Amino acid sequence: MQQPSLLTSWTLEPLQLAPIVLVAVAYAVRARTLARRGQPVPSWRIALFALGVVLLLVAVASPVAAVAEEELFSFHMVQHLLLGDLAPLCLLAGLTGPLLRPLLALPGVMRLRVLANPFVALPIWAANLALWHLPALYEASVRNDAVHALQHVAFFTAGIVLWLPVLETLPAPEWFGTGAKLAYIVGVRLVGTVLANVFVWAGEPFYDVYDAGGEYLGLSPDADQSLAGSLMMLEGSLVTVVAIAWLFLRMAQEGEIRQRLLESGHDARTVRRAVRYRRWQELAP
Repeated sequence: MQQPSLLTSWTLEPLQLAPIVLVAVAYAVRARTLARRGQPVPSWRIALFALGVVLLLVAVASPVAAVAEEELFSFHMVQHLLLGDLAPLCLLAGLTGPLLRPLLALPGVMRLRVLANPFVALPIWAANLALWHLPALYEASVRNDAVHALQHVAFFTAGIVLWLPVLETLPAPEWFGTGAKLAYIVGVRLVGTVLANVFVWAGEPFYDVYDAGGEYLGLSPDADQSLAGSLMMLEGSLVTVVAIAWLFLRMAQEGEIRQRLLESGHDARTVRRAVRYRRWQELAP
């Protein structure tokens, strides 16, 4: 079998591309409707959502997917980081309440708020990450298209759940403020770092599926696995730095506004809730 090319091996499968295109079109139509009503979606949110769509396309259709499925664990790791972390983060960051209003009005949707509880979200994400990297499940996903599709859906769904409490696309518990979000991000990255170090320092490859085809790009299975763990740590570190910087800026802003509102004579509990849910504009100055 011919080895995939890093330039030409695009995988344009309609069953993979159709859901992505459908979501992108639905977002564009809803954003246009809101703009006509005088409620335009901020351009930075549109840009983030578009970036999320692009990352999904790279994960499932670009040569990254072909090399991941046929040759290298490190490329498979890149694919999973795109599907399970970066794309969900960008897509959620691109959403607003008005954009989601038609979905939130559907029966039963608000019951999904339970997924915005960090004590639910973190175990779901961590269990999904660990289980799919067990040799039996991982090798089944490489050898069987149906299992592979299920794996991708699971990674993407777990990624959405992971970021829900932080971005609060659905409201998180009242106690889960900015400081608690910082601790949550640290906990998430500790889990990821542990798994990444397992791959970096294992000393021998875990997955036999990458032994049969020989070396690709000069990488032995052992070096390929170490590279996969290193990429996992690098991506996690970069995302963590950005997330922590953003949360620290939020904490500084919230502290300043909380003090100003209290000095203006507002009730402490009212101020706490307004700042927690970032609705201080509703309070009179």
